[in-house]
Amino acid sequence: MKTLFAAWCGAALAALGPAHATTVLITGSDRGLGLEFARQYAARGDTVIATCRHPEKATQLQELAAAKKNVATETLDVSDDANIRALAARYRGKPIDVLINNAGVLGAHDDQTLGTFSRKAFAEVMDVNAFASLAVTEAFRDNVVASKEKKVVAVTSGLGSISRAGSMPKGPYYYRMSKAALNMGLQALGADLKAQGVTVAVVSPGAADTEMHTEYRTEYLGRKTAPNTPAQSVSGMIEVIDKLDQTKAAQGILNFDGSVTSW
Repeated sequence: MKTLFAAWCGAALAALGPAHATTVLITGSDRGLGLEFARQYAARGDTVIATCRHPEKATQLQELAAAKKNVATETLDVSDDANIRALAARYRGKPIDVLINNAGVLGAHDDQTLGTFSRKAFAEVMDVNAFASLAVTEAFRDNVVASKEKKVVAVTSGLGSISRAGSMPKGPYYYRMSKAALNMGLQALGADLKAQGVTVAVVSPGAADTEMHTEYRTEYLGRKTAPNTPAQSVSGMIEVIDKLDQTKAAQGILNFDGSVTSW
């Protein structure tokens, strides 16, 4: 007989197979760091809910889900409140140990350099990179509170460090501002959820060789190589997340290599 939870969540959860100790929900799982998070959590036996805007078009994610019965793919557009609420309703009652807000955008170079500012482009970058993590966490907070690990994480960037801004001229304004706003938003969430035992933190992958970072290097740095593979960055971030507690979360931007960048 199906459990009440299985009835709520339908075929997607049934595909997850046996229950695992840790359940992880990841946004932006179709490529780059999000896909690598899904791969590495799945490889170690965790239950993975991998979300993105168009999972049916995400070939590598579909291949992962076909190979790993502990991976479910779900449609989630983090800029669509109705979509966020609908997915949260599907997973009502399902504990989620680690919520990883990974989805993000760089924004176009020609919209966010001095002399080319665009209000519309600014709003789009801020929406996805800053507000979306608040919206997704709000929608799934009961799932996190009901879990054993109770962790909410957002993938940020050293470019969002205000203390380092003076040493980074001609960078992407909106992207940097959005990550600084994300850092503040996650700290505020941490304060509000602390009493419920939830740990909220931001983690940074460093310079990982993803499509987004390739675009950033080309447009702003004029160089082609990145020191880290996505696998290296994600492996480090997962280690940071595994050891995460409320004290560490408040220290600053937690880097994949274990170092901390000041706010």
